[in-house]
Amino acid sequence: MEVFHGIEQISNNSKHIITVGTFDGVHLGHQKILNRIKEIAKIENGKSLIITFDPHPQFVVKRPEKEPIKLLTTIEERLLLFEKFGIEKVLIIPFTKEFAQISAEAFVREILHQKVGFSHILVGHDHFFGKNREGNFELLSKLSNELGFFVERIPAFITEEITVSSTKIRNALLQNQIELANKLLGYHYFITGTVVTGDGRGASLGFPTANIKFDDEHKLVPSNGVYLVYSNIDGKIVYGMANLGFRPTFHSEKKRVLEVYYLNFAGDLYKRNLKVHFLKFLRNEQKFNSIDELLIQLNKDKEHSLNLINNLNLKNFF
Repeated sequence: MEVFHGIEQISNNSKHIITVGTFDGVHLGHQKILNRIKEIAKIENGKSLIITFDPHPQFVVKRPEKEPIKLLTTIEERLLLFEKFGIEKVLIIPFTKEFAQISAEAFVREILHQKVGFSHILVGHDHFFGKNREGNFELLSKLSNELGFFVERIPAFITEEITVSSTKIRNALLQNQIELANKLLGYHYFITGTVVTGDGRGASLGFPTANIKFDDEHKLVPSNGVYLVYSNIDGKIVYGMANLGFRPTFHSEKKRVLEVYYLNFAGDLYKRNLKVHFLKFLRNEQKFNSIDELLIQLNKDKEHSLNLINNLNLKNFF
């Protein structure tokens, strides 16, 4: 997959089959668009191209009444997913206050048509773009005849009567509904981070943990609790139990920490970059009155996790 950082890096190609958006989460609704782009590119002998933005537009065009957005995927994670889903090219446009002032029509004419080039553009059912979000499917349809391109609107993706959206996935992750979030994503939600030095307490209890430092402060972290997770370590799935929270039994952390006890694994993970994929919420984070009480619960969690793993058969992982 080719990645272009900035409009000036990409060459105009009228065979581009494009879509434009932030694609936070690259969920099933987004994947429906990506699959259609690939389908058209194959038929037309074209090139699939995603045009996305960094940082997320909501960090630049802030609405005072809204809480700052938390991202389902960082830009690096989005690129990983785009490649996983078979996209050939990605153009990342730096989103600035100046860029936000470009009208929707100017964006289509001067950037998409003149600089990028394309024969087809696909948009989601609720897609808006340009200054004040004034651009929409109707504007693209109006410009299509004049500029000579095809435009297609992709309907919402609905699964079990739920319309898939990034907002619904964020809410599910914050309400311990990991399995619902994963269903809407089409993959297992993950956090990317680096293994750092811990205090060694887990190892002294017989549960050595990898302490994961989150790579991005804007990344959405699920609600506190204990989870069944897995990581791809050297090409193999390694399951684990993750504690996410403030570790109240020993001391109250000021910042949330993610600790993973990997089951049936022995090796040095220090300084390794890992993706922790969340499979199932096991229980809330608790404060225990004694070490013995904590150990009893940890062993129950381990037994529960091993029973769950016996019924899992993950094939499509990354």
